[in-house]
Amino acid sequence: MPRGFTARVVAVEALGQFVPLYPLYALLFADHGLSDAAISALFGLWSLTTLVLEVPSGAWADVTSRRRMLAASGALTAAAFALWVLVPSTAAFAVGFVLWGVATALGSGTLEALVYDALERWDATDRYATLMGRARSGYLLAILVATLLAAPLVQRGGYGLPGLVGSAATLAGGALALTLPEAPRERPPRTTGRVTAAVADWWATLRDGVADVSRTALLRRAVVVTALLTGLLAFDEYLPLVAADGGASPALVAVLLAVVGVAEAGCAALAGRCARLGPRVLAVLLAGAALAVAAGALLPVAPGFVAIAVGYGVLGMLLVVVETRVQEAVTGEARATVTSVAGFGSEAVGIAVLVVVGVGSVWVALPVLVAALAGPLLGVAVLVSRTDGRR
Repeated sequence: MPRGFTARVVAVEALGQFVPLYPLYALLFADHGLSDAAISALFGLWSLTTLVLEVPSGAWADVTSRRRMLAASGALTAAAFALWVLVPSTAAFAVGFVLWGVATALGSGTLEALVYDALERWDATDRYATLMGRARSGYLLAILVATLLAAPLVQRGGYGLPGLVGSAATLAGGALALTLPEAPRERPPRTTGRVTAAVADWWATLRDGVADVSRTALLRRAVVVTALLTGLLAFDEYLPLVAADGGASPALVAVLLAVVGVAEAGCAALAGRCARLGPRVLAVLLAGAALAVAAGALLPVAPGFVAIAVGYGVLGMLLVVVETRVQEAVTGEARATVTSVAGFGSEAVGIAVLVVVGVGSVWVALPVLVAALAGPLLGVAVLVSRTDGRR
């Protein structure tokens, strides 16, 4: 494996998430007259754009340069944030969310496929979980640092400064992605025109990737487990409200979320050591983490968020492990397509979680709803325990 490869992958992930505007953009929208309903509609526009383009973009990443896809993703994300702070308006916010949704779809599964194929070329796929665990840890720490910098940046330069700093970081991450080594992929020669051939390659790859998931039991189970686990982790959107419901002040909420972030980053860095654990051990870890989060949501704030931090950290680590299982189970050329199928499933599950919690909160206390998500997570643990390696 070339020297510095791991560092560049980690840096690409970290720069892509170094956006000080993240904790502020809802406030930016509200300050420009948008209602809660309008802001929710913008979030829905982003989710819908990502959902629609998730699998088609994955197939495109299998027929073109994945490095260029990552660079395009960084450029579109940078454009979205710059648009918001330079020409803030309802139309600009909507266009920005569409650009961000396209960028998310372009990047989803692309780096994972590039890294795994590169490691396979160097006969080093056993290092994938360790490398991607470090990458996940890096981008989580980048989010944490960017969040901590948001307050001083906005005080010094309004919304524009954190927005442009984030744009510069994501643009730099995309540029750095162009330096990653990319394993060559063989494509059969075609006698038709370039555009027609590209579309035909894209359609064939899309079809093959979806077919691989549907006909290969091991791959199908890995994709389902990844989609469910990733989507169910959407409950982290409600952790600030859980803390506030327990009486935490805004300043304490920020500290508690930082504790959760540090725990998640630390656990993600250990993913490589857990990658070869058997399915029953992984299932026990997942079940224990789910119960820890459930208990933490119902306990008083201080001990509760210690339990949530531990549980959520372990869940994040296990996510890297199950994503590794997906990459290991892929046998064809449509690696990014298969990864995007998992991404599509996770987006759908995540939206379902947000809808269920949003509607259920009318009748049930939010901490109880978050605790109830332990039920589906225990179901995922059962699926993990049955992943025995048979195709």
